[in-house]
Amino acid sequence: MKNFDTVSLSFCGGSHDHKHCVKTALNDAEALCSARGARLTDARKRVLELVWESHHPVGAYDVLSKLSQESGKTAPPTVYRALDFLLEQGLIHRIESLNAYVGCSHPSEEHSGVFLICNNCGCAAEVHDSAIDQAILKKTDSLGFKTDQRMLEVRGTCPDCHSTQ
Repeated sequence: MKNFDTVSLSFCGGSHDHKHCVKTALNDAEALCSARGARLTDARKRVLELVWESHHPVGAYDVLSKLSQESGKTAPPTVYRALDFLLEQGLIHRIESLNAYVGCSHPSEEHSGVFLICNNCGCAAEVHDSAIDQAILKKTDSLGFKTDQRMLEVRGTCPDCHSTQ
């Protein structure tokens, strides 16, 4: 695994260039899907773009509402199929405790999903740390447990909210 130990998504505040995040995510998605022979349809691409609209986790019905506003009534299965495809391709993560989705900033790398979620503003930042990945794998291997998914959610207060308290 490539070493990319970073907080890869900044929190919502500050001078963050979020348009760059969205553009990079869409470019990465197109390249990965092309390389894998997977079809990134216009609908799937638009759902990905809506998930990446902010660093706030977004629910399926929020995506559905935005799509319906843009193009008329959209059926829930359309959104759920697109989200399932994006999850399968590793382009998004599902934050279980919120029943919501965030974009994956390193979709070409196998990694655990470690998220710092702000209790105040709701932003989520994905942290990549190979030590965390290795600790989880070492422990599960020692127990004979085969992991299908590795996800860790850490709640607290982001730097922006902490500095204003």
